[in-house]
Amino acid sequence: MISFSNVTKTFDAGKVSEHVLHDVTFEIRRGSIYGLLGSNGAGKTTLLKILAGILKQDSGTVSIDEQPIFENPVLKSRVVFIPDVVFFFSQYTVLQMAKFYQDVYPNWNQERFKALQTLLGLDVNKKVQRFSKGMQRQVAFWLSLCAMPDVLILDEPFDGLDPVIRNKVKNLIIQDVAERDMTVIVSSHNLREVEDICDYVGILHRGSFILEKDLDDLKSDVHKVQVAFKNEVPEALFASLNLLHQEQRGSVVLCIVKGKESEIEQVIKQYNPVIYDVLPLTLEEIFIYEMGGVGYAVENILV
Repeated sequence: MISFSNVTKTFDAGKVSEHVLHDVTFEIRRGSIYGLLGSNGAGKTTLLKILAGILKQDSGTVSIDEQPIFENPVLKSRVVFIPDVVFFFSQYTVLQMAKFYQDVYPNWNQERFKALQTLLGLDVNKKVQRFSKGMQRQVAFWLSLCAMPDVLILDEPFDGLDPVIRNKVKNLIIQDVAERDMTVIVSSHNLREVEDICDYVGILHRGSFILEKDLDDLKSDVHKVQVAFKNEVPEALFASLNLLHQEQRGSVVLCIVKGKESEIEQVIKQYNPVIYDVLPLTLEEIFIYEMGGVGYAVENILV
C-alpha cells in the first residue's frame, strides 16, 4: 500500500516560493496500476520523485507498506523509478549497468535479463549512450523489470518506443502486476495508453487532486449523449442535468453529462427526443472536460 497524507512541497526560487503540491492525500493499493494525469506544471513529476524518495516533502507523510521512503535504502531497493529522461553512467555498457543494478537490487533476476536480451535483441557489450533515445528507454525497462521491484514508478514511460516494443513492455508490466502483485504508478500525456493499462486514475491540477477514481467507475459516471428533438431544444432539460459541456450541430445536441446513465436517460426521455444515443467516451475526453471544469483552456474535441 502506497500512502500520501497531507503532502505539501514548495520550491524557493529567489525571493519567490513556488508551491508545487498542496495538501495532497491519496492511496494506491498493492497490485494496482495507477494513472497520474494532469496539465503541464501540475506537480506530477515532483509527486513521483517524492514517492521514489528522491525529494522530501515539506510536510505530511509518504509511506510504502507503512514505512517512510525517504532515506530508507532497504525500502528503496524494492522501488524502481524510470524518469522522463533516462540516465545511465557515462561509458557504461548494458552489461556493466546490469551488474550495477544487480548490486543495488537484491531481487535481481539474471535469467530474466538473458530472456529479455533475446526478446529485445540489444547488444549487452555496447555502451548505452551510443544507443538511440528509444533504445535507451528499452534498456531502462530491461534493467528495471529484471530488478523485480515491488513498486514501479514511470514518468512518460513510452516516449520513443516503437509500437512493437511498447506492446511487449506493457505486457511485461501487466504480467508482473498479475503474478507478483507489483504496484505501478504511471504519469503520461498519452491518455490512450494510460487507459489501456490503468485501473485507477487521479487528475492533478495546480498541485491538488481534482478527481481520483476507479477507471471503470469514472467511465460509468460520465457520458457522451447525442439528442435531437422534433421542435426546439427544451431549455429546462439542461437545467436538469449535470452538464460538463454541450454543443449544438444543426438539430443535434451533443452533451457530456455526469451521472448515472439510467437517470440521465429518464430525464431526457421525459422530453420525447426523436434521437437519443449514448456514445463511447474515452479517458482523453473525460480528462479534457474535467480540466475544462476547473478553468483549464481546452479545445473542442466532440466528434
